[in-house]
Amino acid sequence: MWARIKFKILLSGGLLVLALASAAALQFFSPGAVCRMEDLTQVPDDTTFFPLAQPADTVTGKWVALTFDDGPSKNTEAILDILKEEQVPATFFVVAAENNEKYLPLLTRIQAEGHQIGLHSCTHKYSEVYADSTSFWADIKELKKRIAPYVEDPQALIWLRFIGGSTNTVSHKYGGSSIMKRLKAQAAEQGYHTIDWNVSAEDAVGGHPSAEKILHNITKDAKSKEICVVLMHDTKATRTTVEALPDIIAWFRDNGYQFCTVDTLPQTDAQK
Repeated sequence: MWARIKFKILLSGGLLVLALASAAALQFFSPGAVCRMEDLTQVPDDTTFFPLAQPADTVTGKWVALTFDDGPSKNTEAILDILKEEQVPATFFVVAAENNEKYLPLLTRIQAEGHQIGLHSCTHKYSEVYADSTSFWADIKELKKRIAPYVEDPQALIWLRFIGGSTNTVSHKYGGSSIMKRLKAQAAEQGYHTIDWNVSAEDAVGGHPSAEKILHNITKDAKSKEICVVLMHDTKATRTTVEALPDIIAWFRDNGYQFCTVDTLPQTDAQK
């Protein structure tokens, strides 16, 4: 009988150790405040690219806005170095979660070097952000509060990219099937401009795609477009995006594109 009791104790203890180890592993490998490819909309809305732009009849040529989501991180500084060397502007849709808090001072450099800062999410937790409208706007308010020490005027940041994109469906699990429609309407009422993308690096996919694959993904999406809004990520996991960036810039230059930030995207005849 004592042997059976000792066996049960050992078995219970082993299960407890296994459970604790599993929890620790999950925490260690957690992606933190980042987008995952399976959460991103497969049909981004590209009809909202042009609300604050120049008169349509003044626009010529092809334009590209490079955008980076889910930073800043340890990779953001290298991205800024490349952009500075290439004299290319970009837009950063930022988060302010625990896993990137120490990199928030980089926001000062982002603005100082002429780039645009956009709002993305504070926590990047879909279940919390999309629970209801109140939760979403509380998250944005907290994001502005956390980045306030590092940006000139957080209240002047009026460009917003919804986590997962404005047509994502993962939000329906938490806030119902009409949550994104309500949030887009509320954003417009409050003076925000929301934007998705029409070119994706697909750099948030598992397995860490190579720099060559990221370049291929972007050029495949961009080659038939006059106006490109490119989705990339500047998280701690997207080092290959940094490696691909010089070639991405070179491809757009070689194909006659001019670079701009999201808030300076020009209009086209379709938006007259």
